Amino acid sequence: MLSKGKINRINELSKKSKQEGLDKEEKKEQQELRQEYLKNVRKSFKNQLKGMKVIDPEGNDVTPEKVKQMQRNEKKH
Repeated sequence: MLSKGKINRINELSKKSKQEGLDKEEKKEQQELRQEYLKNVRKSFKNQLKGMKVIDPEGNDVTPEKVKQMQRNEKKH
């Protein structure tokens, strides 16, 4: 998870970008922070999928095979 300071910095740079523009260093910093943020979002989403189990109305496990495979791979590590 990204620190509150980094999230605040992303928001500051976004606001400044809209109001007056960013210099090269700020654009680079903004891009790096965004990439770090997206990496964390993807990791969090993947972890949620790993804990997911889908059950149909009849009580059958219909979890997609790709999710089951991710879960099996997680157990190996």
